[in-house]
Amino acid sequence: MLLRKSTMNGILAAILMTVAPGGACPQEPNITVKGYVLDSACAFLKNLEKPVSRDCALACAKAGSPLVILAADGTIYWPISSAMPATGQNSRLMKFAGQKVIANGKVFERSGSRALVIEKIEAAPASK
Repeated sequence: MLLRKSTMNGILAAILMTVAPGGACPQEPNITVKGYVLDSACAFLKNLEKPVSRDCALACAKAGSPLVILAADGTIYWPISSAMPATGQNSRLMKFAGQKVIANGKVFERSGSRALVIEKIEAAPASK
């Protein structure tokens, strides 16, 4: 009976370690990203360092191209929702299309892609 109880305690402990928050899953880091909001197709197909224009970014976004944030180092961040079912983020980014922004949130990385759950986003101050 004592062996059975210790075996059950061991199994319970193993289960709790795999499902407990912060146990087996690392916390995603909070980061600040500075970059341009542009449509994803231009970021890849035209290899742009910044948007062609606000109108161009808006036209592509309105046609369904997802907006992304292109950082100065060339990293592309895909804005995603933390809600399930997930929702598109274009409506949230439209007012920043073609502009430089500062965004803060949790970053997720997988196989070279980076996604950002935006907690705060604002237009970057104008460069002098």
